[in-house]
This record gives sequence, structure tokens and C-alpha cells, in this order.
Amino acid sequence: MNTARFVASAARGFQSLRVRNFRLFWIGQLISLTGTWMQTTAQGWLVLKLTNASPFALGTVITLQFLPVMVFALFGGVLADRLPKRSTLVVTQSLLMIQAAIFGTLVATGLIQLWQVYVLAVTQGLITAIDNPLRQAFIYELVGRADLVNAVGLNSMTFQGARIFGPALAGVVIQLIGIAPTLILNAISFIPVIWALLLMDRKAFFGAPPSRDGSMLGKLKEGLGFAVHTPIILSLLIVVAFIGTFGYNFTVITPLVANNILKTDATGYGLLSAAMGFGALFAALGTAYARRITMRRMLISGGFFSIFLGALALSTSFWLSMVIFILIGFAAITCATATNTLLQLNTPEQLRGRVMSINILLTQGSTPIGGFFLGTLGQLAGVATAISVCAVLCLLGVGVAVSYRWRLTHAAPKTVRAA
Repeated sequence: MNTARFVASAARGFQSLRVRNFRLFWIGQLISLTGTWMQTTAQGWLVLKLTNASPFALGTVITLQFLPVMVFALFGGVLADRLPKRSTLVVTQSLLMIQAAIFGTLVATGLIQLWQVYVLAVTQGLITAIDNPLRQAFIYELVGRADLVNAVGLNSMTFQGARIFGPALAGVVIQLIGIAPTLILNAISFIPVIWALLLMDRKAFFGAPPSRDGSMLGKLKEGLGFAVHTPIILSLLIVVAFIGTFGYNFTVITPLVANNILKTDATGYGLLSAAMGFGALFAALGTAYARRITMRRMLISGGFFSIFLGALALSTSFWLSMVIFILIGFAAITCATATNTLLQLNTPEQLRGRVMSINILLTQGSTPIGGFFLGTLGQLAGVATAISVCAVLCLLGVGVAVSYRWRLTHAAPKTVRAA
């Protein structure tokens, strides 16, 4: 009996996989995202090698990659609420596969130059601006409200599992046969997720067909208005604005710590990235088993993330930094999955794509600001100082959200209605 209970309890963490459409999506994403993390790792290492370890150049390429997300993510959210998600995802994933293939070919032929990396980064950002809001909003369409918390946790687990294996595998592949094969493997990894999307049963999707009524700007204004005037949504977005801009710049922070502070090689760089992914995987697994996600969980994890980020800036030991990266990964994904779940549960179906696009804007679209800030400050004052300043700013964001929540709780009834 105890064994049966244990099996039932263990299975509860994977309950949304009983939905065939989500199961196909989950498996395809695991393979594709592993390739994506391999490319992210290879791209950062390539830029450092092309520029003699310039923090400014690394910050610039990340800025260019996420600048289109900053500019177009909100419009991507509008499209996510207007277009059929599955068929649109087939298009965006195919375009990302082509981008990766071109990148790998240029490196393999020895033709790659820094300006080409910049152009490819912008191209990837343009596609991502549409792809990411679609993928996040698509989860609800695959499983419905009942399995949403579990599906978000499992989706994050996939992402973090890829974060573990992707950078570690990339470090080994780069060390053994070079950067180009790493990029080509990413291009190949898109095939399973495209095939999975094509195999899905459209009749099993949850939710009504997308609405095409109204103008793009009108729909955009409607989504922003809902976010600003809904206290729980605004509280979440306050934290995301600070941590997303100054904390979630791992594609800049990790190579700078590896190369400029710890003075390690490509394998060490991959291990540091994998360590953060290892902590994040456990956090995602915890979310999959959680019965309830609260604002308190999000705020506490955001505070600990800020503290751990500050500790990373002070560490000069590789193994201590590995431990800190594990803690950073755990806190970051606990915060991110709580945010994602609470946003989806507290947003009407017809607005979900737009609200999730605001989350993407603040977590990924803000990277040009955060990446440029971190790279520039790292060039001028040192990497450790730059990371320390970012940690303080992240903690400030959590404090602002806590203050806002406290004012709402202790405000007079009239003030609460105004909020």
C-alpha cells in the first residue's frame, strides 16, 4: 500500500503528460531547447574568442539579440491572441532552424566575423519576439486550467534540463571538435519539435478559437490596461522588471565570471552553466509537485536570488562559484515559474498572450538594457563590481513590490478600489 501511494505521489508530478498534445510538445521542447542552450553557450564563447575576451562585445551581441524582443514582444503577444498558435509555431521554429544552420555554416567555413554574429543575433531576436509569447500561451491551450500549474512546472523542468545538458554538452563538443558542430547540432534539434507540432490533434486543444477583431494597437492597449489596473499582475511585473533587466542576464554573467573572474576554459564555462541549470531543474521539479503557487513564494525566491547573485560577485573560487550558481538557478526558476503560473491563472483567456508578452518583454526584452549596462560597467569598473550593482538593483525591485503589496493590504477601502 505504501508503495502504491509512493508511486501515485511520484506520478502526480507528471500528471499533465497524460495529455497527448502536451506530451508531444514537452518531448520536442526538451530536444530543441538542449540545442538552443548549446548555441547560446557556443555564441558567447565565440564572441570572447573573436574579440580577445571583450565584455563590451559580449554585452553588445546579447543586446542585439534581445533588442527585437524589447521592441516587438508586445506585438508578438497580440499575434499570439489572434493567430492559430500551433501552425504559427511551426513557422517560427522552422525559421530558427534556418538561422542556426546559417550560423553553423559560416563558422564551419571560417567566414564568420563579429558583424555577422551581430546580424544573426538580431535575426534570432526578431523570430523569438513572436515565438516566445506563442509558446507560453500555448501551454494553457494544450492542458487547460486544471493541469496548468503542473504543465508550467514540467515545461520549466524541460527548459532547465536543457540548461544542464546543453551547456555541458556544448563545452565538451567545443573542446573536442569546435564551435561549428555545436551550432549545426542546434539546427538539427529543431526537427523533433516541428514534427511534434505537426502530429498534434487540433480537436483536443482547450479554449476558443483566436479572435481577429480590433486593431493591433487597440488590442495592445487593452492588454496593457489590464496589467496596470490588476494589482496582482502589477505586483508580479514590478519584480520581473528589476530582476529581468538586471538579474536574468545569464548569457552575459556566466561567460564573464568564467573568463574574467575565474579564468577557466570552455569546459569550466560549460560546467558553471550546467550548475545553474542543475539548481533550476530541482526548482522546476518542485513546482511540478506544488499544489498551490503563491505571491509569497515568488517574493521570497526573488529576494534570495538577489542575495545569491551578490555572493557570486565576491567569489574567486571555482567550486564555491559552482555552488552559488546552483543556488542562483534554484531561486531564479522558483521565482520565474511562480510568476508565469500566477500570470496565467489570473489572466482571462482572451488576454493571455498579451499579458505573457509583457512578462517576456521584462525578462528577455529588457536584456539589451541589462546586458549593455552589465557589459559597459564591467568594462569600466570590473566584472565583480558590475554584478554586485545588478544584485542590489534586483533586491530593490523585490522591495518595491513588497512595499506596493503592503500599501494595498493596509490601504483604506477607497484606495483599494482605486488600485
